[in-house]
Amino acid sequence: MPEAHQQGLSRPEQQDAEDLAAPKATVLHEVVRRQGEEELKRPPGSLFWSGLAGGVTIMTSVIAEAALQHKLPPGMPGREAIADLGYSIGFLMVILGRMQLFTEQTIVTVLPNMAEPGWRKLALTARLWLIVFLANMAGTCIAAGMNVHFHLVGQPLLESMLDVSRSLLGKTPMEMLLQGIPAGFLIASVAWIRAGASSGEFWIVLALTYAIALCDFTHVVAGSAEAFLLLFTGQVGIGQALGGMILPSLLGNILGGTGLFALLAHAQVRQEI
Repeated sequence: MPEAHQQGLSRPEQQDAEDLAAPKATVLHEVVRRQGEEELKRPPGSLFWSGLAGGVTIMTSVIAEAALQHKLPPGMPGREAIADLGYSIGFLMVILGRMQLFTEQTIVTVLPNMAEPGWRKLALTARLWLIVFLANMAGTCIAAGMNVHFHLVGQPLLESMLDVSRSLLGKTPMEMLLQGIPAGFLIASVAWIRAGASSGEFWIVLALTYAIALCDFTHVVAGSAEAFLLLFTGQVGIGQALGGMILPSLLGNILGGTGLFALLAHAQVRQEI
């Protein structure tokens, strides 16, 4: 605050003004960078089990969306938009529960590399990405298999989950990739915005993940839960599930989260740090 303006305020009032001021972009960058540094130091076992829990939990998004779609009256105005709210449930559980989600790591662990490039840090980032991604995929695969073969949900709800998942069948691999870019951008922005928010994390995650469902974007972890459901019920082959659905979404999410959001987030403060 300029000195001329400060003269009219008492010291407590000046402190209040500083506390209420929005954090600078450089501060947000540093908060996210430090989070990334901490994640890169975590042991592989912790990353794997956290990622596995995240993959299993994200199935809740498919279950909740399908349950709303099943319960809401057919032909109801706004039925699909209301059902899309269920998509956010799994993300709320995973992100607020501090479980590992691959797409959130596309910005958190990349900023340390951009701030201080080096082969060691790059290797640690590659290790984290690989562990978390494979753990997320294992989690969604386990969750899908249990729902299909162990009947954890009733048959009507399972049919609704498959109906939700069949939306992937109408997309080509290129569409999966391109529609994964904005999804990656939105999820990466969650980590950035949460760094500057002292409260309201619930609403930040809800709003940004709801936008993914509302716009029918493709998210690799939630989408893999749907792909594995289709695989275990014989509606797609393993080649289509992995190569036609999961891989294109993965590439799109990386482009959106790292190629766009992380680069832009770093570029806006690069000359100030």
